[in-house]
Amino acid sequence: MDVNAILKTVDDLVWGIPLIVLILTVGIFLTIRLYGLQIRRLPLAIRNLVSNDTSGEEGEVSGFGALCTALSATIGTGNIVGVATAIVAGGPGALFWMVVAAVLGTVTKYAECLLAIKYRVVAEDGHIVGGPFYYIERGMGKNWRWLGKLFAFFGVGAGLLGIGTFTQINGITSAVNSFFDPNNQWGVLLFGKKYSWTVILAGIILTACVALVLIGGLQRISGVAQVLVPFMAATYITAAVLSLVFHYKEIPAAFATIVQSAFGLRAAAGGALGAMMVAMQKGVARGIFSNEAGLGSAPIAAAAVQTDEPASQGLVSMLGTVIDTVIICTMTGLTIVITGTWDIGLDGVDVTTKAFQIGLPFEPAVSSFILMVCLVCFAFTTILGWDYYSEKCLEYLTNGNQKAVKAYRWIYILCVFIGPFMTVSAVWTIADIFNGLMAIPNLIAIIALSGVVAAETRQYLKKVDGK
Repeated sequence: MDVNAILKTVDDLVWGIPLIVLILTVGIFLTIRLYGLQIRRLPLAIRNLVSNDTSGEEGEVSGFGALCTALSATIGTGNIVGVATAIVAGGPGALFWMVVAAVLGTVTKYAECLLAIKYRVVAEDGHIVGGPFYYIERGMGKNWRWLGKLFAFFGVGAGLLGIGTFTQINGITSAVNSFFDPNNQWGVLLFGKKYSWTVILAGIILTACVALVLIGGLQRISGVAQVLVPFMAATYITAAVLSLVFHYKEIPAAFATIVQSAFGLRAAAGGALGAMMVAMQKGVARGIFSNEAGLGSAPIAAAAVQTDEPASQGLVSMLGTVIDTVIICTMTGLTIVITGTWDIGLDGVDVTTKAFQIGLPFEPAVSSFILMVCLVCFAFTTILGWDYYSEKCLEYLTNGNQKAVKAYRWIYILCVFIGPFMTVSAVWTIADIFNGLMAIPNLIAIIALSGVVAAETRQYLKKVDGK
């Protein structure tokens, strides 16, 4: 029995045409219903983020802290490894569909974060809880509680077996190994396979760091995120911009290649539609993996924000998709396409590493080191953010059983520890499957409650505009 073949079949079923159509349709529907809010009100979103005045309002963290917590979970291996795997599998056109899904997903994230704050609840011990499971139950009604439970179950699976643990630690250890021991000279035999000591040591160190932070809960996760996220994003963007500046003459040709590939225009005769569908599938799937718009994860962090105005934080939260995919993923993808590393037989992090080695005006070792540090920081904060998300999902599933949550935290740490020894293809496929399954109940809820989103938006904008 070929496990990878079974996983691929399930993945193709989950991420088939129906789910892609659903994701894009929800984004288009909300864009029309809210009159292009993600574009018209982008300046207001930035002003809300900069002002960030939440003193005296109900909640546990600031709007900036919630955005950083959400970004800590979204800016991860998806921005470096995910973009590369999408372009390798779907061609340069995957980047086009990734950005299209992100532009539409921006308004989807606005809607889901607004709903999370509107329908959040205060637990018995005083901490704030919220997310898709609560706006499904409280917004759609008790009869839909089963849908909230289904989302929470998939959320726990995504955190424990996919996007939260295996993919991130696997990306970290692969990057560290590629830099320090690319030829696996310092190998040791484990589980019938040879692993480099750099993989083992990196896994142990990262697991210990994760454990130290997770024990502190949301406040410590948010605190670490507010320091690491801006730093790592600025460092990576600077490196990507520098690479593009040194190859600026090739940017127009790269854009042409991306658009042509997106619509199958570079495929052999008769294969245009198939090439377009593969590019769309890989681009949308990896885009959602990266920015998590419509997935229902970011609303869990947004629910804890110190604010009395759901729409205000919805605008701040939607900036996460802009930063994550429209800016960071696009820069990564352009660098890969310009340098041509997507089509030379490499895979995963090696594609992006090679692109930066060619693109940056430094010695290859320096470029590799910069990318490795960025990837380690990206993936580390993603592990932290997804532990928080999946713990809240488990809390809902178990009706607030804190003993179960604490036990889960240690199981999560264990999964981080064994992540380096999982195969890359299986890891990414499992992550894709759980991502897709999470999105379905969340998108159903967003459509059902779109009237609430529209009403809250109108009320808030009238107040802001003074009308």
